[in-house]
Amino acid sequence: MALSRQRRGNVPEAPPSPQRRRRNRRRGEAEEVSAQSPVRTRATEERRRQRLAITIGAMLILMIIAIVAVGYYREFWEPPRVMAGEVRGVRFTMGDLVERIRVLQGINRYQGGFVDLSVVPFQYLQDKLNAEILLQAAPGLGITVTAEDIDEAVKRQFYPKAPEGQQVDPNQLEQEFNNQYTNFLTQVRLEEPEYRAMVSEQLHRAHLTGMFAASIPEMPPQAEVEWVRMDFQAEADPVEVRKRLDDEEFAAVAAEVGAPEGFADFTGYVGWVPEGAFPDLDHVIFGEEAQPAAGEEGEAKEAIEPLAVGAISDPIFLQDGIFIVHKLAGPEERELDPVMHFKLSQELVNEWRDEQLQRGSKGGWVKINFDSHRYAWVADQVRLTAPRVERPEQQNQGGFPVGGQ
Repeated sequence: MALSRQRRGNVPEAPPSPQRRRRNRRRGEAEEVSAQSPVRTRATEERRRQRLAITIGAMLILMIIAIVAVGYYREFWEPPRVMAGEVRGVRFTMGDLVERIRVLQGINRYQGGFVDLSVVPFQYLQDKLNAEILLQAAPGLGITVTAEDIDEAVKRQFYPKAPEGQQVDPNQLEQEFNNQYTNFLTQVRLEEPEYRAMVSEQLHRAHLTGMFAASIPEMPPQAEVEWVRMDFQAEADPVEVRKRLDDEEFAAVAAEVGAPEGFADFTGYVGWVPEGAFPDLDHVIFGEEAQPAAGEEGEAKEAIEPLAVGAISDPIFLQDGIFIVHKLAGPEERELDPVMHFKLSQELVNEWRDEQLQRGSKGGWVKINFDSHRYAWVADQVRLTAPRVERPEQQNQGGFPVGGQ
């Protein structure tokens, strides 16, 4: 019996092979990835941008930190440690100079004075170097300063004076001395060893001044002078003032426009002046001899005739002001006035100090490292930390000059 055929369409399909299933899965995954690729691309790009922004931000922060660090190093860390001067291996830094000026500023305010920052930084650097030069040269000069000498100087400065005719307990005076001395050190922010070192410098200079004072003759040649001294900020024109002196009384003009500073009275009269007491005016008052050229590059100096008796000089522009000198008499040998004796001895000390600085600079045992930038830095630091000092009722009772060199 014949079997009937089954329809082809009803024949069951064979299950897909494993290979086909894998191909289908990969195709589906590829289609899914293809569908998600724009989203992933945007996410990847966003992450890349974020990483770039973070990197740039970190670099900018590092640059800012580096700039701040360099600025701090240059303005605050480095300057105080830079050498300002040196004497035979004894070095003074910019920080040392600032501290010394701050102390002297406090001392001057304590005494009722002030520190002129337009000239002080370099001046006090020179004073510091000069003090060290003298300390090192003292044994050879026969100068000795003991701890007892310093004690006496400090007591002259701060020890209270008993009222005349009254009996005071010595213990009370000692207590007042200790209180006043401690108060002074506290106000100027100074440790006692540092202050005693400054007093030692002052005593060395006083000894040197005494040595030169002893060498001054009792009756040196002197000239009698009067002068008009004017400040550079004065309203009067020096040339016009000189013209007025041809027709008007010298004393009247000096009293009107002059600005005396220590040696002349309000009429301009100074008195008898020895040569060397005012070095910048010596060539006018006493004249100057001709000098040959010093070395191949030196220049010869012609002789300068002294101002004639009765003559009035043209305006002379000096660091201390503008001077018009009237020579009244001399030169003649006369007994030296105590004020002029002290002034001449001070000038001899200054001459010795200048000579030592020049010799040291040429010999290499004195070094100065100071310029306008460092000058400005020192002045700024001193202004920023100027001490607030109240002036006491009693001070300088012994007359010891602690405020300068």
